[in-house]
Amino acid sequence: MSVRSVLKYARISSQKARQVTRAITGMPVNQALSVLDFTPKKAAFLVGKTLRSAIANAENNHEQDASEFIVQSAVATPGPALSRIMPRARGSAAPIKKRMTHITVVIGAPKAEEAKAEGEKKAPKSARRSAPAKKKAAAKSKKASE
Repeated sequence: MSVRSVLKYARISSQKARQVTRAITGMPVNQALSVLDFTPKKAAFLVGKTLRSAIANAENNHEQDASEFIVQSAVATPGPALSRIMPRARGSAAPIKKRMTHITVVIGAPKAEEAKAEGEKKAPKSARRSAPAKKKAAAKSKKASE
């Protein structure tokens, strides 16, 4: 089971936020929080806020202990940009883009635990054939019957 949290319209460029999100992806939740607490960037504060929200969502909404979870993905996607102008020489103006970003953090159980839970739910191999494999099997059975 995975739990996500989204921080929208954060006043930081997605390029700067992506540096921090790449650093915590795949880490256990406790380790990711300590890394974010000691990273001296504005993005680290914003990503930490989103990660704490995801942990709270797991504990309150899904009644799960988030201490064993890992950060499955942390993504910073670009949001809208405010267009402003800066006065320049001889009465001209230069555009300024004040960028925003949407930060999404997904936490969940480690892959080994998920594989065990999914293994019990999976259908038999014969039912999991791909579409081309089904067509080939149907063609073989058709030839055999002729």
